[in-house]
Amino acid sequence: MKRRRRVAVGVSLGLVLLSGCGIRATTVPVDVGAAPSRVSCDTPAQPAGGQSGVQGFRATVALVCGSQLVGVERVVPIPEKRVLRDPVALVAQALLEALQKPPSAEERDAGFTTGVPDGLTAAAPRAGDPAGAVRLSRKPEDLPPVALSQIVCTLSDSDAVSAGPGPVVLGGPDADPPRAWECTDAVRSRPESVPTLGDVVRPSPQPS
Repeated sequence: MKRRRRVAVGVSLGLVLLSGCGIRATTVPVDVGAAPSRVSCDTPAQPAGGQSGVQGFRATVALVCGSQLVGVERVVPIPEKRVLRDPVALVAQALLEALQKPPSAEERDAGFTTGVPDGLTAAAPRAGDPAGAVRLSRKPEDLPPVALSQIVCTLSDSDAVSAGPGPVVLGGPDADPPRAWECTDAVRSRPESVPTLGDVVRPSPQPS
């Protein structure tokens, strides 16, 4: 957890101005039917000089393409309203906003879509939550399965949110304790299925 906090703080404090950054996606040709339905799941690089002056960090966001999740590399802008003091929640909020943003024309032509609803926000863990937990403005269980799959896989790919490959700890706005959610190969290939739901995550007891 200490490593996660150090990485998150490094992301939130070490912001850089990135210019001319292209968008790249893993090339995964997917045959979803007849020839006209075949999509490339690849996007061309943005024109030189695009996104000039964007303040943010590099990240991989999970978009839907050909009925599966495909990681797309982006420069994720930092939220304009930086009311989140928790660095993990700040990064999670930025990633949520990136997932809510409609795909570009090039991405749409390549077959990319997103199912994450507008207005979904991230908040810092509550007292008693484990370090690194993220509280969403809606219960994870109440989100559409595809949206939850996108969120879980995107956050699990972020070193600032998840301490390496493994589950992410998500909770809702209520008093229920957060749970561990895992992005598996099965989730990436079938995002309409609910991601693996782990046990309730409780903080380790403090030594007396």
